[in-house]
Amino acid sequence: MEFSEQLINGLALGSVYALLALGYTMVYGIIKLINFAHGEIYMIGAFSGYFAANTLGFSLVPTLIVAMLISAAAGIIIEKVAYKPLRNSPRITLLITAIGVSLLLQNGMRLIVGANPKAFPELIRNKVISLGGVEINSKTILLLAVSAFLVFLLQFIVYKTKVGKAMRAASFDTEASQLMGINVNNTISLTFAIGSALAGVAGVLVAISYPSITPYMGTMPGLKAFVAAVLGGIGSIPGALLGGFLMGMIETLTKAYISTSFSDAIAFSVLIIILLIKPSGLLGKKTNEKV
Repeated sequence: MEFSEQLINGLALGSVYALLALGYTMVYGIIKLINFAHGEIYMIGAFSGYFAANTLGFSLVPTLIVAMLISAAAGIIIEKVAYKPLRNSPRITLLITAIGVSLLLQNGMRLIVGANPKAFPELIRNKVISLGGVEINSKTILLLAVSAFLVFLLQFIVYKTKVGKAMRAASFDTEASQLMGINVNNTISLTFAIGSALAGVAGVLVAISYPSITPYMGTMPGLKAFVAAVLGGIGSIPGALLGGFLMGMIETLTKAYISTSFSDAIAFSVLIIILLIKPSGLLGKKTNEKV
C-alpha cells in the first residue's frame, strides 16, 4: 500500500501547488503579469494564521478566514501600489517590480518577526485513519478537503456569477470590456484578492502539516507553483489545477522512489520536455500577438 499512500501525499502536495498556481494564472490571464510576489502572499497567509491562532487563540476555521482576509487585502494593496501605476509599461518593468515586491515582503516580514523559524500552533490533532488498508493522517485529509472545496468555490465564482463573467470578459479583451461597462480596475483588484486568498489558505494548510514557518518559506513553493501554471498552460484555470497536481505527484514519487536530492531537477526536466512538445502547456491555447 506504500504506493497508494505516496499517491495521496502527491495529491496533497499538488493541491497546494494548484492553489498557488491559480493565483498566477488568474492574474496573468487578465493583465499578462507574472506576479513573482505571489509566493510571499502564501507566506503572509501562514504568518496571519500564526498570529490568529497563537496570539488571539482562534480555532481552525476562524484562523483560515483571517488568513484569507489578510492575504486578500495584501494582494489588493500590492496591485494598487506596485502594479497599477505601471500597467501600461513594458512587461519587463512589471516583472522587475514583482521581483522587487517579493524581496521587500520577505525582508519586511523578517524585520517584523525575525529570521528564526516559528512553531505553528497545533489546530488539529494528527490522527492516522485507515481507508481500505491505506493509512492517511488527518492533516492530509484536511488539506485535500479544504483545497477541493476552494477549487469548486472558485469554479462557481468564475463560471456562475456576474463577477466571474466580468473576469472572463476582461481576460478575453480588456478594452472591449470597458466599452461594455465593466469596471476593469475593480475586476483586476478582485482577481488579485481571490488569488491571494487562495494562497493565504495554502500557507496555513502547509503550516498545519509542516508546523514551522519562516519569512522565506514562500520562495520555493512559489517558484514550483509558477512552473505548475506554465506546465498546465498559463492563463488556464483547469491547466493550473492539472499542472499543480502533476508537479505534486512528480515531486513526491521521485523523492520516494528515485532520489530526494534530484526530485526538483526531475520535476523541472519534465516541464522542459512537455514545453518542447507543446510550448503553450498541456491545456494552454496558442495565441498570436500583433506586432
